[in-house]
Amino acid sequence: MNLGSNSQDEPEVMMDVNTTPLIDVMLVLIIMLIITIPAQLHSVNLDMPAATATPPKTDPLVIKIDIDADASMRWNGQVLANRSALEAKLSEAAALQPQPELHIRSHAKAKYEAAAAVLAGAQRAGLTKLGIVGSERFAY
Repeated sequence: MNLGSNSQDEPEVMMDVNTTPLIDVMLVLIIMLIITIPAQLHSVNLDMPAATATPPKTDPLVIKIDIDADASMRWNGQVLANRSALEAKLSEAAALQPQPELHIRSHAKAKYEAAAAVLAGAQRAGLTKLGIVGSERFAY
């Protein structure tokens, strides 16, 4: 019943839109969207090339040069006659591929000249893999 000053018997038209069903539908759509989105992974999938087989690791050839107290030298246990024999052996070793390692061991009473001659000869021959072993016994 309308008790107004309106002379017509018809009620006034409502101009407002009812938004309640619209909000309900939007909430259902948001929930469906959240459910259907796949879970985000924190990884990147890449197609990587297969690894090639690595060649087997070979131990390097080790040549031991011992310098005795009387300045005589040994090449892998064999006594060298003089410095020219040492130079010949060093040039033979420099020609090998891969280049061998030289381990130089000096006696405590040996003169520095003998060790310096071995180092200089190795440098002249082009050998780059040198090591002085046994020096830990001379540490203070």
